Amino acid sequence: MRFKGRVAIVTGGARGFGAAIAHLLSSEGAQVYAADLNAPQQTGLRALRLDVSDEKAWVAAVATVSSEAGQVDILVNNAGINIYPAAHEIELADWNRAIAVNQTGVMLGLRHVLPLMLLRGNGVVVNVSSTLGVVAVAGAIAYHATKGAVSQMTRNAAITYAAHGIRVNEVLPGISDTDLVRSQADEFTQASLTRTPMGRLGRATEIAAAVAFLASDDASFITGASLAVDGGYLAQ
Repeated sequence: MRFKGRVAIVTGGARGFGAAIAHLLSSEGAQVYAADLNAPQQTGLRALRLDVSDEKAWVAAVATVSSEAGQVDILVNNAGINIYPAAHEIELADWNRAIAVNQTGVMLGLRHVLPLMLLRGNGVVVNVSSTLGVVAVAGAIAYHATKGAVSQMTRNAAITYAAHGIRVNEVLPGISDTDLVRSQADEFTQASLTRTPMGRLGRATEIAAAVAFLASDDASFITGASLAVDGGYLAQ
């Protein structure tokens, strides 16, 4: 029970990576708040309605957790959306929405949860970024921009808060079997698979295992790290 007595907030916790992460942390003893616009389907999780792009919603959500649990030990910034168009095709509203959810949402999580961790002198943040924050494919300029920003925010926060007992790391999923991937054009998925040495989609449970490792005491001397869970994609 690596997380017995610990309190976790997992954004986007109702489905996909978030649901798998929330389930694993809970199964290992954590009190997990699944923060999402939708209610989690799993039992044993505390539903926390949250639009990660809305600062007032963050204030209310963190106040709820603080009131009920008194602390936040683990923050997993997982919520994200994909916007596919290239630079000459994207609408400004879609660009702004991607920034709001994928980038500002992570910043707001840090902004409102870190003060609780600072008071206690410990805590762990795991951000879910993407291999596409490191390397590029055609199109999807907003997704690339936001995931690259998450990687830089991860490193910045790791350096800023290391002396305060707070670790900040990120997981870089490769192409995986999620609703987000199922909703995209099949040719995009197949192109990604052909460039993945292991030749298959990742599983949400595999991403969850990596997040749980970084959130656990097994990773107590790791901060500022980017852990690729990508079937070898970035090794090429």
